[in-house]
Amino acid sequence: MNAPTLEVSQLDKIFGHSKVVDDVSFTLAGGELLTLLGPSGSGKTTTMRMIAGFERPSGGSIRLAGVNIIEQPVHRRDIGVVFQQYALFPHLSVARNVAYPLEMRRLTTAEISRRVERALAMVRLTGLEGRLPRELSGGQQQRVALARAIVFEPRLLLMDEPMGALDKRLRELMQVEIRDLQRELGITTVSVTHDQVEALVMSDLIAVLDGGVLQQLGKPLDVYQRPANRFVADFLGESNLLEIDRWDVRDGRPTAMSKGGLATLADSQTAANGQPSAWLIIRPESIGIGAAAEALPNRCDGEVVESLYVGDLVKYKVMVAGGEHLVVKALASSGAPEPIGSRVRVGWRTEHCLPVAA
Repeated sequence: MNAPTLEVSQLDKIFGHSKVVDDVSFTLAGGELLTLLGPSGSGKTTTMRMIAGFERPSGGSIRLAGVNIIEQPVHRRDIGVVFQQYALFPHLSVARNVAYPLEMRRLTTAEISRRVERALAMVRLTGLEGRLPRELSGGQQQRVALARAIVFEPRLLLMDEPMGALDKRLRELMQVEIRDLQRELGITTVSVTHDQVEALVMSDLIAVLDGGVLQQLGKPLDVYQRPANRFVADFLGESNLLEIDRWDVRDGRPTAMSKGGLATLADSQTAANGQPSAWLIIRPESIGIGAAAEALPNRCDGEVVESLYVGDLVKYKVMVAGGEHLVVKALASSGAPEPIGSRVRVGWRTEHCLPVAA
């Protein structure tokens, strides 16, 4: 399939007196998948609707394969869309649902049949051509919607909360299936979600939005491990955020002192980067507990105030110096869970302390 570059530049959208999208810019190379990630009201869906042509921008440009498409009507943009509720025609069969965009483009009957057969094979629905949407499972309905979006070989695919209507297990399976199919087709794709795990699993790039402003754009690993600010650190995954009172030197090493009194040794690069920062982030999975903490450079004792068994992990909340609370995630296979009220030692490496701006 054709896989052009998508360039969004200084995109704005104003509703009344409110700017719901504010100077958003990003470039997506051909064949890549970008996820617009953020909470409700962050501007992600409005951004996608402007790309699709359902909303007109108040400012900025949207270029697809080098051409500004803002003045093009929806049906001229050659964009496939998968909606959260799928929007299937209930009275039409699977095959007729998938054929619909081809019929609108007045392709020959033979060409329509060929493309529908190919699209259904891609999404593993061969043999279900004659069924109605109500006779399908949620996952099968989603595959029909996806087949309909790609059957006319669009230049760009947009997905609006594509897994929102599925249960957790099916959502996890479909994340991988859609990602594999997108890679196989090489189709440039923009997906919208508020699900952090979905964004991490599916994306080449993640754009985190809040209040209509692009907070960070980067590869999933970079955005997770090096969040640009407190919002990104707190929204993408779970975090321990320690408010820094001052930087000190202990035993010749830079040390961040939290407002709660917790001293955290940091490596020189972290300290240099963190001088103007207001917060220090430590991911729960980076903290060792019990015997796993003994050899780590940052160690302190605390009391378990919460212990949750969640299958493969045990999630603790540990109260340490000055009343600070640290969330710790440990593999359930590492031993019997520590009971509430027990005294434990927790620890973490210097390189796992990341400074972030407010």
